[in-house]
Amino acid sequence: MSHLVRFTDGTGDTRIGLLDGEQLKPLGVQSMGDLLRRPLAEIRELTEAAGEPVSGARLLPPLDGRMEVWAAGVTYLRSEEARREESADQDVYARVYRAERPELFFKSAAWRVVTDGEPIAIRADSANDVPEPELGLLLTAAGEVAGYLVVDDVSSRSIEGENPLYLPQAKIYTGSCAVSARVRPAWEVPDPLALGLRMRILRDGHEVFAGEASTAQLNREPAGLVEYLWRDNDFPDGAVLSTGTSVVPGLDQGLRAGDVVEIEIDEVGSLRSPVVLGADEVRRALAAR
Repeated sequence: MSHLVRFTDGTGDTRIGLLDGEQLKPLGVQSMGDLLRRPLAEIRELTEAAGEPVSGARLLPPLDGRMEVWAAGVTYLRSEEARREESADQDVYARVYRAERPELFFKSAAWRVVTDGEPIAIRADSANDVPEPELGLLLTAAGEVAGYLVVDDVSSRSIEGENPLYLPQAKIYTGSCAVSARVRPAWEVPDPLALGLRMRILRDGHEVFAGEASTAQLNREPAGLVEYLWRDNDFPDGAVLSTGTSVVPGLDQGLRAGDVVEIEIDEVGSLRSPVVLGADEVRRALAAR
């Protein structure tokens, strides 16, 4: 199994590489934006011509430059049910689930994304926050799927449930977007709609929530989500599109500071995140890179 990664070496330079088992091979490009400005066929050629292995590297989030993370909502029946469960305006979510146009929303700029081992945050002004495990699409500037990654769309259920117009505050804040450091190349995943997904929440070392699902339950084709995102929109350095969640903790199973969230997606990878209250610890983690 191989993965596309963004890493920093002993000199402090940032590069893009192919992690093939335990070997990290540079691809000859300095940024993910540089990689994603190329056609998918050229990206694949670069991986096949990867350089000599390097050591002592530290993996970084696989986003940089002008890249953005966007997310799709209400793409699984469980998500539609959870949104109606928490909301005073239930019918709006049922209509979105059935509609031709998907719900798409901005999630994060590249510089604010956290990765494996870095903290995610629950809002200090929210009574109920949950992790949302999702399959993410790494997209080229032309909208081709270059790879798949794990995304945690951390959300405030209480803020969004109060009023759907509060969705930006429920979804977009420092520490609300975590992605796996490793991206599985698209050509190595035969069927992205046949992947098992699992999430658990640990508290004081004990499992307090566990859930699983399959991307086969996705109500929308990934290609359709990408097509709507690219309508009258520009992503010159590529983007990540998170395809929605099918595992949602109950209203009485929200996150607490000190929890640890673990997510796995078959054939793609994993993501492990400690949970903190408020944004200060996340800011320190971002500054320490």
